[in-house]
Amino acid sequence: MSTWSERDESSIWHPFTPLVGLDPALAVTKGEGVYLHTEDGQQIIDAISSWWVNLHGHSHPKIAEAIAEQARTLEHVIFAGFTHPPAVALAERLLGHLPDNQSRIFYSDNGSTAVEVALKMAMQFWYNQGKEKPTIVALDGSYHGDTFGSMSVGDRSPFSAPFDRYLFDVEFLEFPSREKEEAVLERFTQLCQSGRVGAFIFEPLIQGASGMRMYRAKLLDALIEVAHAHEVICIADEVMTGFARTGRFFASDYLTHKPDIFCLSKGLTGGALPMGVTSCTEAIMDAYRSEDLLKTFFHGHSFTANPMACAAALASMDLLEEEACTQQRNQIAASHSLFMDRLQDHPKVENLRTSGTIVAFDYVDKRGDTNYFNEARHRLYPFFIKQGVLLRPLGNVVYVLPPYCITPEQLDVVYNAIDKALEKI
Repeated sequence: MSTWSERDESSIWHPFTPLVGLDPALAVTKGEGVYLHTEDGQQIIDAISSWWVNLHGHSHPKIAEAIAEQARTLEHVIFAGFTHPPAVALAERLLGHLPDNQSRIFYSDNGSTAVEVALKMAMQFWYNQGKEKPTIVALDGSYHGDTFGSMSVGDRSPFSAPFDRYLFDVEFLEFPSREKEEAVLERFTQLCQSGRVGAFIFEPLIQGASGMRMYRAKLLDALIEVAHAHEVICIADEVMTGFARTGRFFASDYLTHKPDIFCLSKGLTGGALPMGVTSCTEAIMDAYRSEDLLKTFFHGHSFTANPMACAAALASMDLLEEEACTQQRNQIAASHSLFMDRLQDHPKVENLRTSGTIVAFDYVDKRGDTNYFNEARHRLYPFFIKQGVLLRPLGNVVYVLPPYCITPEQLDVVYNAIDKALEKI
């Protein structure tokens, strides 16, 4: 009888995966806590939270029970003209954690669509007022998703190359590394002074997909201050950084000046079900308050505010707000700091960096520069799997971003796998 992996090969097209030259996909038959169990008997520590979505460990009983209970009550209902208790309760909970300037929650299905909603919301804000502010500003190296709007505000790269001619124009600022902060701020100020900039979108403090690149809150604060002085809407893409990944509930919590729109997904449901959220200020909503039907925000999804996804998110929020979860996150951050000390002088390690539960470094590879397409990934990834650890390097950037339930002993297994890779590869 064929294995699940073999059957997969004849029926499934996987994301971000070449069709030639890679080993078959591993078939996971069970997830429990930090562990993934495969059909061939492997037990693998999920040290990247399955693409950064899993907060509390796989198959968490509290989240599973919340989904099951909701499924027995109301599995789904159209969200135009209807509402339901889980959606209302979740919106209230999220607004309780978001900055005070956030007024409303708009539901969608994933991170890319949360960004699409934010961009359309900002563009139509100006359109409804008859104002011409067509320019959008983003940061070089950014990643905001794979739909056309989110690709447009993301880094132009081989990922977007087949579609570049169809993407709308965006002004990109250089990545604000320490030595470029002054130049970036000056360039942004010039753009804003033109009076044509309508929105500024960014991943606050950490660019995830481009290699866990980190920049200072002080600089982002200065950019937002300039933006607000010139009536520019600031959009924080917290899809990856939200829900305490950086040490605070949102990365924007490190800022004095607050964004106008937030995009949330990934950890929103604890990784259990797909869901996206876009929040905004009352001032943005005011541009849509009109008896003119054509000023309506005509955007929606069939599964908007799915009750089971809302129930999962509420259960995840319960867990996040427990003192035990805070202690777990602090323990991870402390362990990462000690691990950084251990790697500090390693000849194959450069640019060590950490933020909250995220630690990353550049693996020194003489065969290529630091980027997503560095082939070090093709040597490192299978090595880690053989060590029983799921780490998916971004080219030659190795990072650890585990579920909050991981223990110090399990983290040591992850760190030791990295030590072995540095020794043998």
